[in-house]
Amino acid sequence: MRRRNFIKTISAASVAAATFPKSFSDKSNFKSKSLIKPARLKNGDTIALVTPGSYITQQEKEESIKNLYDLGFRVTYSDRLMQKNGYFSAIDEERAADLNEMFERQDVQGIMCARGGYGCARILPYLDYDLIGNNPKVLIGFSDVTALQYAIYKNSSLITFHGPVSISTFSSFSVRNFNNVLLNPTFELELLNSTTGNNYNPYGITVISEGIAEGELAGGNLSIVASLIGTKYDIDFSGKIIFLEEFIEEPYRIDRMLTQMIQAGKFENAAGVALGVFKLCEPNKTNPSFNGSFSLMDVLKDRLGNLGVPVLYGLSFGHVADKFTLPFGSMAEINTQTERLKLLDAAVT
Repeated sequence: MRRRNFIKTISAASVAAATFPKSFSDKSNFKSKSLIKPARLKNGDTIALVTPGSYITQQEKEESIKNLYDLGFRVTYSDRLMQKNGYFSAIDEERAADLNEMFERQDVQGIMCARGGYGCARILPYLDYDLIGNNPKVLIGFSDVTALQYAIYKNSSLITFHGPVSISTFSSFSVRNFNNVLLNPTFELELLNSTTGNNYNPYGITVISEGIAEGELAGGNLSIVASLIGTKYDIDFSGKIIFLEEFIEEPYRIDRMLTQMIQAGKFENAAGVALGVFKLCEPNKTNPSFNGSFSLMDVLKDRLGNLGVPVLYGLSFGHVADKFTLPFGSMAEINTQTERLKLLDAAVT
């Protein structure tokens, strides 16, 4: 598309967004499936560390244990945690077995992924979804862990949590949001965006399309969401608030993945779109893929600005220091007037 036509598209989308009624979208009326809530975490609970994708170093293991101790938990892990097989930790079957066993163990109250990296999608065929559904507990992570959250939502009907991995930076903001969702839940929780400046977000909060809508939260890392289209683990976004984040992808790659989602009909019946921080997703200045490029925001407005649902960019989740903990499958409200997400129900019992 020529740049002048691209900008015309953006301008038209902006006009449509400006006139979009500030009322609930009729796309938020789809019936939600019955989901299982895990038990809330308590101080002193035992959290299992797992590496369902890439490996961690000894230093990262030690940092992970300290982070969980500082949160008030005991820590357990198997000898699979520190295995290394190329860019994975253990082989696929062993990584899956580790996760299955941690769900089955009665002395484990929650499971935290040590990191994302790559490899979670490869273990999906080996997970015991009946066992997971019959032994519900908190599972938390983000990035590549999106694949696990998709499959467990679809096949075990369990609410999981898009939040810190154990090697994350546990800022006071992240800890407060972690505790508010997983230890001290309330019926409604308004998620207040970080104001510390730690999240490298030059756009701040940006309204791409106005409106208010309710729906189940579902989504995760854009690359993983796009990669699951056409697989048996993909999920229906009808009536859902799709949340997306990304890290170190140039605008043309963001364009390609969003275009794939559009052409696969993923946004057609969605209630809204909540975008985290797409960190370091601008054109590469030292070795650009193209001599000319659009900005990240150009692409987001062009691809998402004419969906007819509320779209909000810059919320505090993704590969950033200050993170929300988002329940995958819980009801939420997106409101571009307040520029906030609100959780509408406790995600744990």
